[in-house]
Amino acid sequence: MKLATPRWWYARGRRAPSITRTLLTPIAWIWTAVTARRIARTTPTDPGVSVICVGNITLGGAGKTPVARELLRLLSGKGLGAHGLSRGHGGALKGPVQVDPARHTAADVGDEPLMLARDAPMWVSRDRLAGARAAAAAGAGVVVMDDGFQNPRVKKALCLVVVDGETRDGEWPFGDGGVFPTGPMREPLAAGLARADAVVVLTPSDLETPDPDLLGLFGATPVLIARLEPLGPPPPGPQLGFAGVGKPWKVERALEAAGCELVDFAPLPDHAAYDEGVLKALAARAARLGAGLVTTEKDWVRLPPDWRDRVTAWPVRARFEDEPALWRLLALAGL
Repeated sequence: MKLATPRWWYARGRRAPSITRTLLTPIAWIWTAVTARRIARTTPTDPGVSVICVGNITLGGAGKTPVARELLRLLSGKGLGAHGLSRGHGGALKGPVQVDPARHTAADVGDEPLMLARDAPMWVSRDRLAGARAAAAAGAGVVVMDDGFQNPRVKKALCLVVVDGETRDGEWPFGDGGVFPTGPMREPLAAGLARADAVVVLTPSDLETPDPDLLGLFGATPVLIARLEPLGPPPPGPQLGFAGVGKPWKVERALEAAGCELVDFAPLPDHAAYDEGVLKALAARAARLGAGLVTTEKDWVRLPPDWRDRVTAWPVRARFEDEPALWRLLALAGL
């Protein structure tokens, strides 16, 4: 059973019930120690191709996949033979296997790899080192790894840490800094920044500037600003939105900011499976409201084929504000 992301993780103060934190804190200590020990004791292996890691230090909702997609687009546009690599979360195939959108489903390879495979060659592999080697053997000039910042086995030419730049409504991307399960952190902020080559702050297009308090946390680590922009307007007329992503409430806000006539919204757990029961309930709810159904592109690829004509996908893309700065970082990494 998948659980929704606890929204209290992202509150700037300690808003979780004290008993909850007391019970979860020993688990967080163990998680932190195990992660640090694994990273310290593992020697990275060169897979035979340059690897750009697009990761984060929080659990979901930061925007890794849009940033990875934009990097694949930019690198492919320069003729660098960019391939993508993912663990394939939610997919049954262990890999290494190259994703074929005509043959594979989200149940096979995961929703994010299936979506990215529309734009560039994409690989899934539970063993990321084996996946990078498979991409190299297939002719990849560079591999963009979606997630895997805490995976020390693969030697990385460049590590970009994606941070959610949306801090309105009392939210903070790191909460109060609590490590899972007391908060959203995969590891303490300082530990993650020590291994990062740069931070990518991903900010919605309707926010003018990122929070300066947030930018001040990154010290000497280079910071790139990227904007999450819709590729087009949302569908016209009343809509019932739904999303099974890390932070579904951000999808709701983005639809409203884009002018969608949103009459209701259903938040679901990240990578939630859409069976007939869930979809029929959503369709009945929309029919009662006289509304259409709209969701993210990531959710749309998880829909059964016979439902895709009944639901509108609303795609978004990440765009770097200062592309020359990004290319300077890539050049320093030998790309």
